[in-house]
Amino acid sequence: MAQLKYLLDTNILSELIKQPDGNAARKIAALENDDVYCTSIIVACELRYGAQKKASPTLTAKVKKLLETIAVLPLKQNVEEHYAMLRVALERAGTPIGSNDLLIAAQASALGLIVVTGNVKEFSRVPELIVENWLTPEGQA
Repeated sequence: MAQLKYLLDTNILSELIKQPDGNAARKIAALENDDVYCTSIIVACELRYGAQKKASPTLTAKVKKLLETIAVLPLKQNVEEHYAMLRVALERAGTPIGSNDLLIAAQASALGLIVVTGNVKEFSRVPELIVENWLTPEGQA
């Protein structure tokens, strides 16, 4: 079994739904066999919330289908330790990030994953977290 490498954030999965042939989809198609991607239960919650809020059966179905095709990781494996450490570091530096993004960053940190997001400004504040932006043609921040 291939090892996980990338944790896809909400805006990346949203992009896959909106533009199935867009930059994010092309980046995924170009991945090597062992460059496996996943997402967080936090991201799945955000996607389902967005679909529910819009009250769109079409969007709800698309979100459901997408989440069935990607590994959705539960919160475990010392995520709480990483969360506490990162939150303290960010607060002390005066650069806190949103609570859901902090949980996603802590999960990626605990598992040694690269966060793939269009929200590079927020995630780049997290110490030692590797961040890539697959919404740009170059696929980087």
